[in-house]
Amino acid sequence: MPELLMGLSLGLGAGVTPGALLTLVITASLRGGFRAGMRLACVPLLSDLPVVLLSVTAVGAMPAAAVRVLSVVGGLYVVYLGVSTAREARTAEPPQPGADAPTSAADVLRGVVVNVLNPHPWLFWIVVGSPLFVAAWGRAPASALAFVAGFYLVLVGSKLVLAWAVGAGRHRLTPRGYRLLLGGSGLLLAGVGAVLTLRGLLPS
Repeated sequence: MPELLMGLSLGLGAGVTPGALLTLVITASLRGGFRAGMRLACVPLLSDLPVVLLSVTAVGAMPAAAVRVLSVVGGLYVVYLGVSTAREARTAEPPQPGADAPTSAADVLRGVVVNVLNPHPWLFWIVVGSPLFVAAWGRAPASALAFVAGFYLVLVGSKLVLAWAVGAGRHRLTPRGYRLLLGGSGLLLAGVGAVLTLRGLLPS
């Protein structure tokens, strides 16, 4: 079905595009291996339901000012997470084989908060996803559901592949290499947050 192919294509693009959640997946995989990264990769399945429902039922209803406020709040929170990660990296030790992330539940909660506050999922579903879903639903509800299923299958799947790749190689890292990678992830996360904040502050 065309809708399924559209969902798969858009999901791949969204899954591999650098952003706050992708960086959280990398950071969690460095800390706790594939299992920790897997939890973060599955965050869209937990956080996106209200985004999809609200966007589909109110396409285009969100004013631009609300999107800008959301971008500023989410961006500042992502900056905070990035700075905290970079500071922790200065004394971090590579995880031992078989170790798991000690705060996995907290990491998942952070990921959910980041994704809900991130304006990108909202913008995608308001501008792209909802019109496609509504049009497909009018023709055949199964086609609309296939679009959503294909999108999230590839969106989450691509992040799972990345989590596996990062987690598989983390124990070969020296303490210095681990700290550099973790610090780099923190700086990247802070950079993404800064971009989100600026987009909210600057006039469109």
